[in-house]
Amino acid sequence: MNTNPASNGELGQRPATSSPIVPKTASEALRPEAGTPPPKRSRASRSQLVVFMNFVISSVMLMVLAAGVAVYFGKQEFTEPGPSANGDTFLVKPNTGVQDIADQLERRGLVSDARIFRLGVRAFGNDSALKAGEYEIKPRASMRDIMELLKSGKSVMYSLTVPEGLTVEQALQRIADETALSGDMPATIPSEGSLATDTLRFTRGATRQQMIDKLLADQKKLVDDVWQRRAPDLPLANVEEFVTLASIVEKETGKGDERSRVAAVFLNRLAKGMRLQSDPTIIYGLFGGKGKPADRPIYQSDIQKQTPYNTYLINGLPPTPIANPGRAALEAVANPSKTDDLYFVADGNGGHVFAATLEEHNENVARYRALQKKQADEAAKTINTSGAGDGNVDKPADAGAAGPADGGDDNGGDAGAAQ
Repeated sequence: MNTNPASNGELGQRPATSSPIVPKTASEALRPEAGTPPPKRSRASRSQLVVFMNFVISSVMLMVLAAGVAVYFGKQEFTEPGPSANGDTFLVKPNTGVQDIADQLERRGLVSDARIFRLGVRAFGNDSALKAGEYEIKPRASMRDIMELLKSGKSVMYSLTVPEGLTVEQALQRIADETALSGDMPATIPSEGSLATDTLRFTRGATRQQMIDKLLADQKKLVDDVWQRRAPDLPLANVEEFVTLASIVEKETGKGDERSRVAAVFLNRLAKGMRLQSDPTIIYGLFGGKGKPADRPIYQSDIQKQTPYNTYLINGLPPTPIANPGRAALEAVANPSKTDDLYFVADGNGGHVFAATLEEHNENVARYRALQKKQADEAAKTINTSGAGDGNVDKPADAGAAGPADGGDDNGGDAGAAQ
């Protein structure tokens, strides 16, 4: 009986074909064994097209990510408070593009980055929505605030006032002196009395010719409207005479409740063939559209100076208006008070007293002279007159001396005897 375990195939039996055990050195035993190698890449994955597409997709993703970051931070800067601590006015000229506007805003320190402003405007679809004008930029206004302001067209507004009673030349001087207007003055001066007395609102850059055209058109419309509603029995031949008399009324009184009565005096005198004897017509004949210097009185000799406008010497109306009449003066002449008055004189309190007869008028003049003397005496008490002489050989005219009107206006009083 064989008791050898190897001969019976029992556990622990060594196969007859096993390889011999090769002894390893210590370094070899410690060396890590190689892992399982990766599978070989397929032919398709090694294609140049696939490699290129992978690059493109990766690049696009990076670009989208970068664009998203740029948009985020750009939007933040577009809406956050701006760099200007004090604000400023900003002028957008007509036909100015978004790029030019953005560059100007950056140069003025109103926005931090012109590119962001330009891109923001375009992102909101406002490329062509920004309007010309002058704008008031508030302190710390954001780019979006500025965009909305320029889109709204709410420009800074300026005022030009032509008061009642200015001559055309004086009105044109105001227009010429207005620095917010642009352009040259017209070569031809409009006719006297043809400009409206009004306050015009305009934006910087409006032209002087536009202002003049507006005043001319407004006055023509006003005169035509009032003339159509005139009383039927006026002793006026045409609309030109109507404007001329209204200009005289305008210069004679600034009190609204007196205009229609002053107009009645002149119309009554015209109807009777009496001379108007109005001081403002003397002044216009002497100084024209420039007007009388404020410190220059009317002298007695002025009353006798022959000019086409001196209504102390000419019959009827002067050849043209002597100023630009306002609506109130035009209305007063078109529909005057129903009175028999032929005279008026200053009452010493800024108004006038009226009279239908020369006798009554002379009494009013006497009262006015007494008041003037009293005021002069009181003034003399407070002024040192010792050694003071009057250098005027030609004395100032005695205002209101039996004349039809004594001016309460800024041009002096009327003088002369009633005819």
